[in-house]
Amino acid sequence: MTKLPDPASDGAQMSFDGRMSYGDYLAIDQILTAQKPLSTAHDEMLFIIQHQTSELWMRLALHELDAARRCVAEDRAREAFKMLARIARIFEQLNNAWDVLRTMTPADYTTFRESLGQSSGFQSWQYRLIEYAVGNRNLAMLKPHAHRPDLLAKLEAELARPSLYDEALRLLSRTGFAVPEAVLTRDLRQPWAFDERVQEVWAQVYRNPSAHWEAYELAEKLVDFEDYFRRWRFNHVTTVERVIGFKRGTGGTSGIAYLKRMLEVQLFPELWSLRTAL
Repeated sequence: MTKLPDPASDGAQMSFDGRMSYGDYLAIDQILTAQKPLSTAHDEMLFIIQHQTSELWMRLALHELDAARRCVAEDRAREAFKMLARIARIFEQLNNAWDVLRTMTPADYTTFRESLGQSSGFQSWQYRLIEYAVGNRNLAMLKPHAHRPDLLAKLEAELARPSLYDEALRLLSRTGFAVPEAVLTRDLRQPWAFDERVQEVWAQVYRNPSAHWEAYELAEKLVDFEDYFRRWRFNHVTTVERVIGFKRGTGGTSGIAYLKRMLEVQLFPELWSLRTAL
């Protein structure tokens, strides 16, 4: 019979009395006791864990977004590229999570849907912070957080900062591109609106990538992120339609109709439209 290995013989620490263990470092006890189903339905645990893990991935996305934006603002775009690539892969993970949730059937969901009350994913303040950070600044979406002054303060602080896209355009301006002054001094609280002059600036980059390689790579990293972000939104729509059809959302939205309207929102519209213009 094969003798099973003993990690202690290889020098592994086996006693953690008074020492920090893996579980201590990662606060595993707190994480694994954060699931508190409000019904006896089997699939409510899936629903809770899928959304909790999504919030953890969004926590990391915000961490990376903040660092990437800071790098771009400090003319360290090359350092931001790795972070932006990581954010795209985070959204790939978020996309994969929908595949697990889609194993829940409409019959499964109805067994606990009433337990959700008025709670809904569109109330996620981290998701809203991500949208604000990249430039989709819908002020109406502050209202669901008005009952939490601490969260409202986080969102308001984000609205006072240049978005990632704003910082990218400011970087282009600092490196000699003719970004319109009105764009550089715009009201940061307002959502980004398509600007043909900005499209032409990006088109200059794309017409001669070798001469503007850093700006070109920055543009492609932004497009890569939005590509995965769009897929996440599309998978959200598909999952909701598969599970509840065209019922209204628990938070009161029109459900599928509302989510489909969100598919039309572009974060960096000039980077997409220039492909037709080139």
